[in-house]
Amino acid sequence: MITDRSYAVEPWTVRETALDLGVLAQSESVFALSNGHVGWRGNLDEGEPHGLPGSYLNGVHEVHPLPYAEAGYGYPESGQTVINVTNGKIIRLLVDDEPFDLRYGRLVSHERVLDLRRGVLERTCEWTSPAGSTVRVRSTRLVSLTQRAVAAVAYEVEAVGDRSRVVIQSELVANESLPEPDGDPRAARALKSPLEQEDDFASGNRLRLVHRTRRSGLRVAVAADHVVTGPERTTTRSESGIDVARLTVTSVLEPGQTLRVEKLVAHGWSGARSLPAMADQVDAALAAAAHDGWAGLLAGQRACLDDFWAGADVEVEGDEEIQQAVRFALFHVLQAGARAERRAIPAKGLTGSGYDGHAFWDTEMFVLPVLTHTAPRAVAEALRWRYNTLDEARERAAQLGLAGAAFPWRTIAGPEGSAYWPAGTAAFHVNAGIADAAARYVEATGDTDFERETGLELLVETARLWRSLGHHDTHGVFHLDGVTGPDEYSAVADDNTYTNLMARQNLRAAADAAERHPDRARHLGVDEEESAAWRDAADAMHIPYNDELGVHEQHAGFTRYQRWDFDATRPDQYPLLLHFPYFDLYRKQVVKQADLVLAMYTCGDWFEQEYDEEQIARNFAYYEPLTVRDSSLSACCQAVVAARTGHLDLAYAYTAEAALMDLEDLEHNTRDGLHIASLAGTWMALVAGFGGMRRDGDRLRFAPRLPERLRRLAFHVAFRGRRLRVDIGADKVTYALLEGEPLTLCHHGEPLTVGTDEPAVRPVPPPVRRPAPAQPRHRAPNAGGGR
Repeated sequence: MITDRSYAVEPWTVRETALDLGVLAQSESVFALSNGHVGWRGNLDEGEPHGLPGSYLNGVHEVHPLPYAEAGYGYPESGQTVINVTNGKIIRLLVDDEPFDLRYGRLVSHERVLDLRRGVLERTCEWTSPAGSTVRVRSTRLVSLTQRAVAAVAYEVEAVGDRSRVVIQSELVANESLPEPDGDPRAARALKSPLEQEDDFASGNRLRLVHRTRRSGLRVAVAADHVVTGPERTTTRSESGIDVARLTVTSVLEPGQTLRVEKLVAHGWSGARSLPAMADQVDAALAAAAHDGWAGLLAGQRACLDDFWAGADVEVEGDEEIQQAVRFALFHVLQAGARAERRAIPAKGLTGSGYDGHAFWDTEMFVLPVLTHTAPRAVAEALRWRYNTLDEARERAAQLGLAGAAFPWRTIAGPEGSAYWPAGTAAFHVNAGIADAAARYVEATGDTDFERETGLELLVETARLWRSLGHHDTHGVFHLDGVTGPDEYSAVADDNTYTNLMARQNLRAAADAAERHPDRARHLGVDEEESAAWRDAADAMHIPYNDELGVHEQHAGFTRYQRWDFDATRPDQYPLLLHFPYFDLYRKQVVKQADLVLAMYTCGDWFEQEYDEEQIARNFAYYEPLTVRDSSLSACCQAVVAARTGHLDLAYAYTAEAALMDLEDLEHNTRDGLHIASLAGTWMALVAGFGGMRRDGDRLRFAPRLPERLRRLAFHVAFRGRRLRVDIGADKVTYALLEGEPLTLCHHGEPLTVGTDEPAVRPVPPPVRRPAPAQPRHRAPNAGGGR
């Protein structure tokens, strides 16, 4: 756990000025580099010491039996777990025959910097060996955002003080030893040396290894090429074996002389392509990288990020930590999805093996909303991955006796991977999240080709599931019984409000899209009767409400449950799931993560139209004292609704919690990988919370207000081919259209049109003052130890 400040607070970098081996694993996650296809954890160049070695290819996994004490019909049989693929990061160093190992000798200085504008991890250190030889090492690492298969390292050694003989060993290493997992031993056995060698190659400065996974049958190829620059008589030698390919570079350095190795690494995998084809694929990727060279890769990385930041940057004045954190968050969210291209965006991205590398509903409900307005191309690709898993989702629905498609609660390749059936079977809301992301993407981009070719079928098959899962009662009211909503301290309940409202949106979106594309809808078997049935179900959807309390229920009957005894719960008993049985949690009023509150964010227009802002405020006041935030997904949602209901200081505290989740390791598990959804939630809290941005079909609505701690908030939004900048101060907001046709939007209920010729300036009204809601005892917002 990071207890002291580990990183300097700077606007565009994350800087570590000393090496603390006690938090090495957390730093490896923070300093991870990825492009959504290739992921390299921020391990030290030499490979050791390490917390958790990690080199990942999106989609490469191993399968293993799922554990059941008692089997049951419909239980998934196999789990999927991300594996550590061939590591191309490693560059070992020997100085006068002493291994460069920071645990020995004397470390004079050590600094690592993650540069968020250049997209590189830089390292500078000075080390004196046990024998007294001193060297200065500089390295720069990148995972290319422009060349999908490529990552690269530039490694430079300088002799300091005395003449030194140095040896650099640049390696490809497969089947690295990993820490023993704490979970299922069957999974551990499946992941021990998961790669079987098929080919190894070494010639000149070129290396290549090809392996195949034992059970999932995926072929993985990794190749490397090198450019070596050093004094005369510098020599190189290459060799390869079963799990290691190595280039050895030897030189003698006079004081001030340097030896430099530029290493280009190409990655590829396939479940179908032959060994020669995979070898050719990575060799071709190396050739393309060599054509640009190290300097070209750096320039391409900077140009790609310049373009991203021009349309995605968020500026925060008044809190330097949140300023750094939101840029850190946006950088990692981009990395998670930039080049995923028809692969999942896992909950940890490609920064660690937490959650077994699975993708959850987090992707569609937290990550994709951010990318929709900052990097929309990545959203279309992520949804095409879901589209490509429709066959598995249809099979799962049929297995459960349902129509349409039942998308998995957690997966890598498409099949359900959860052995916990209340989630893996009953958490159908993932379907509505996918539908919502597809509809939101089309609304924000106007991409009707995507809607016709991909989005419509996703909407149709998810709508079919809701229609078959639910039923009309004798009064004609439509119910969805026996479902699990977002709150994991409730399970298999009737009429979860979030699920019902999201399903309602899903059903209507499917019917609307079928009307827009009648030929394609007919091809999918949709007729007027089916479309009308979807609208009927949506119109009749039951939304539980307690008239006596004047609040909506999280699910039918929730408000009659006994309240959890928060006064008797010690601070060390959180998270509750580690100290109390689910049986007890499920029958009490206690909320792990925003559920009904999340519904007021995702479906806020319904609450506003059917009720009013006072209803949203009453609901928030009721659920705030019940929500313990034992999930990293909660704080950002609570921040948005707190801001909407005028509790700006509370919203600010929750924003800080979401923003600092990983930089300050608030949940003590950043070692396993970053919380990508919480990082995305930082943008949500600022833009949808303090910026008040809400969806309104083909228009955007804003209701900006800042807490006292923030002097200014500015952000960019991509929408319908335009780029809008919103600049919020304490008493006024400026809407400036940077490119595109004039845009009509709404400011605190007032319609206005903005063109590129002149910004629109409007006053910011004061919030409605309401009594501040309480939180459960010991569960006030956690803004980190550095605040």
